[in-house]
Amino acid sequence: MEFYIPTETGEFLAFCAAVVTALIGLLFLFAPGIAFRAVGIDLREGRRGGYAEARSTMGGFHLGLGIAALLLAQPMVYLALGAAFVLAAFGRILSMLSDSGNTVVNWLFLMVQIVLAALPLAYVFGLI
Repeated sequence: MEFYIPTETGEFLAFCAAVVTALIGLLFLFAPGIAFRAVGIDLREGRRGGYAEARSTMGGFHLGLGIAALLLAQPMVYLALGAAFVLAAFGRILSMLSDSGNTVVNWLFLMVQIVLAALPLAYVFGLI
């Protein structure tokens, strides 16, 4: 297995989405406090379980999926990456509609998730 940077535009954009995903994972894995402050999440005093959740679910999962997409560089892996972000965006929309989460920050992160979903999916489905 060799690592390469794609030269085709569509695959390069999917590659960029995988890089951003891995960087998000690195941030949550190694600096959950900074990541929580950046996204506006506050942990209750004396409860440290939130850091474990950030490091595992938000950090490890994103990092693993991003690295897999970077190393394997296969359309089906890019499809999994795009599908994961589509469902994450759907979950954010549900929260915005049912949890009084209609905030500027949620709209910003929704746009990021939509872009991170669109780039690999557009490549997989031959749109770019």
